[in-house]
Amino acid sequence: MISQGLLPYQYQEEKSESGMTALAGLPAYLDLAFAAGLPQSIGKHVGVRAGSQGWTDAQEVMSLLLLNLAGGDCVDDLRVLEKDEGFARLMRRVETQGMSRQQRRALQRRWRKERKRAVPSPSAAFRYLAAFHDKAEEKKRRDGVAFIPAPNAHLLGLYRVNDGIVAFDQKNAPRTEATLEMDATLVESHKRDALHCYQGYRSYQPLNVYWREKDLIVRSEFRDGNVPAQFENLRVLRETLDELPEGVETVFFRSDTAAYQQEVLRYCAEGKNERFGVIRFAVGADVTLEFKRAAATVSEWKPLRREVDGKFVATGQEWAEVIYVPHWAGYSKKAPDYRFLAIREPLRQLELPDMPQQQTFPFPVMDFGEASRYKVFGLVSNRHDLDGEKLIWWSRERCGRAEAAHSAMKEDLAGGVLPSGSFGENAAWWSIMILAYNLNSIMKRHALGKRWADKRMKAIRFAVINLPGRVMKHARQLVVRIAAGHPSLPLLVEARGKILALARAPD
Repeated sequence: MISQGLLPYQYQEEKSESGMTALAGLPAYLDLAFAAGLPQSIGKHVGVRAGSQGWTDAQEVMSLLLLNLAGGDCVDDLRVLEKDEGFARLMRRVETQGMSRQQRRALQRRWRKERKRAVPSPSAAFRYLAAFHDKAEEKKRRDGVAFIPAPNAHLLGLYRVNDGIVAFDQKNAPRTEATLEMDATLVESHKRDALHCYQGYRSYQPLNVYWREKDLIVRSEFRDGNVPAQFENLRVLRETLDELPEGVETVFFRSDTAAYQQEVLRYCAEGKNERFGVIRFAVGADVTLEFKRAAATVSEWKPLRREVDGKFVATGQEWAEVIYVPHWAGYSKKAPDYRFLAIREPLRQLELPDMPQQQTFPFPVMDFGEASRYKVFGLVSNRHDLDGEKLIWWSRERCGRAEAAHSAMKEDLAGGVLPSGSFGENAAWWSIMILAYNLNSIMKRHALGKRWADKRMKAIRFAVINLPGRVMKHARQLVVRIAAGHPSLPLLVEARGKILALARAPD
């Protein structure tokens, strides 16, 4: 014990089980999970622990999901969650919510000895994650070849669970339109088996499809770092379209140049999807030599303006429609009409005199007249209902929210710290993080209210999750007590009322 002198207080261990918790707001997420049928969906689809003793699938997955929300970023952080005595009491009580007496007894019989833990130990969680790794798929790898191991039945089950969360959101807030944004993100890893990405470091590179209107991840495919962002994009898009819930009638699609592939663009423009028909899109176009030649013939460039507080402000960029027909776009007279736009921006840093070609750039560059060097970007679309300027800004909306979602996955949740050198274990960890992301999105938009919709986890944890409280029994009921006058108490009470309404919403 440190003597009290310069430091005006001491730390001491609590001698009795007081029911104290540092996570008094986290049980509200348990309420939402049960309202969405998440534990039941996990038990139905994942199938790792079906018919066995010990922890159930729902207990394993929900523990890791809640660990994400609480701020843990590694499996070993389950030790901290377990030692939160008040939260442990709640976990034991809530996990039997809605069960019949027969089901509760069956849950108790899964343990040969008296169960003492509320959440799995780190070793039990690692053994559980190992079930998602398919050694047979790993044998199919070939050096220097992009390869995506096929997900086993358990990992596919996690995908189905996520479909259920998206469907739950759609049931309670129906939307007829879905703007899908496809983008890959790099997750740096120091694991020996992680492969090098295009930037030269070891990483993984999941490909995500984000539903803009709902702030939900509809599809996320975990991939090795050496798999190009454009690899099998059409397959992922088609699988995403198949997973969209009922009620969606119109789909829009946005992506960067990774989706600039004729099979993707033609699939969308030619209406090959039986359910949605033509999918209107805006995709970054490769600035090829032929595209540059077409852009060089443009005689009139228009200023690209940004609307701020009802006024148009110059951005320093210019745009123009480009007469450009690549061979895949003009293969038939009946082919859809594609629009190609070029956006240019003058380079601010000029080369020094008598030192030509001293600069190299990570983006396409063109010369327009003497001493006029520009950055050049391309855009292709089948939308003819917007003028060029509005189309460019519509396409750029993807850069804000989807990239913010990637940041939240890797920094706010546990997606940035992968637990294993085994691909399948990391894929399962990533998929559970996606479940946490979507559950938090629904919590913000449907339970906490509009002013919380754009808040990051830092604000959510401070005001909602990481609250001191005491869990105790009163009149045969479990009660979570929070300090009198705490400003977050009315917010939690109101949120639980909204969650109850979501649970009772008719199918």
